[in-house]
Amino acid sequence: MSIVVTGATGHLGTFVVEGLLEKVPAEQITAVVRNEEKAAGLAARGVRIAVADYNAPETFDGVISAGDKVLLISGSEVGNDRVGQHKVVIDAAKAAGAALLAYTSAPGSLTAALANDHRGTEEALLASGLPYVLLRNGWYNENYTEQLGPVLEYNAVTHAAGEGRVSSAARADYAAAAVAVLTGEGHENKTYELGGDVAWSFAEYAAELSRQTGKEIANNAVPVDAFAGILTGAGLPEPFAAVLAGVDASIEKGELVVASGDLSRLIGRPTTPIADSIAAALKG
Repeated sequence: MSIVVTGATGHLGTFVVEGLLEKVPAEQITAVVRNEEKAAGLAARGVRIAVADYNAPETFDGVISAGDKVLLISGSEVGNDRVGQHKVVIDAAKAAGAALLAYTSAPGSLTAALANDHRGTEEALLASGLPYVLLRNGWYNENYTEQLGPVLEYNAVTHAAGEGRVSSAARADYAAAAVAVLTGEGHENKTYELGGDVAWSFAEYAAELSRQTGKEIANNAVPVDAFAGILTGAGLPEPFAAVLAGVDASIEKGELVVASGDLSRLIGRPTTPIADSIAAALKG
């Protein structure tokens, strides 16, 4: 039995594989990657490396075996046929007789366009008949703390979320939940709504940044259309800018508040506060 992780050298996948290495022997882990060179460090530690691409179904032949548990980390190519890409993995897992397929989805409450690919993938996974786990990941702290350059340059947090709140957690927290599901028992056909223990507003985020930097960071709330324009002005393609602005509209409606407590229960500890991730980013 192997635990197969797609996107294993990506931001989330890296944390997942590291977490698995603490729980199971390296030879029981299969890291699915597009670039073999990026996985050289994992290979040196005894992890099995499989080179495969969502866009080339034949590359998944032989990657998954009967009884394997699979973590399908959602593709990052927003705007591509992500559901079709994900179905390649679902089909390969079904054909092989996998014991479980866990998918990193989006909160069930999210109606923004960004969620459409996740809903489509969930439908395909349920239709496959595979034992499944839906890991409906909320927002990552790093969605904000990795983009501090412009915030510190202009001394402002610009957003279109009004007074909406976000139940974010660190990427490592969501990875730990995936590890718990892949190495534990009794998770088949469960849906977990995952988010941070404490929801925060952008006014609170700006205040925390001000506190930690010693600068006066303004909370700059703007209309959704204006925010999309700012993002395109910063160089983002218009369709992607519209998707991100749409997420802020969803935040204003309360769609990224996840109050289930599933994440801290799965990982057996409190989730990482946004203040801790800000501190780590400022040190970085």
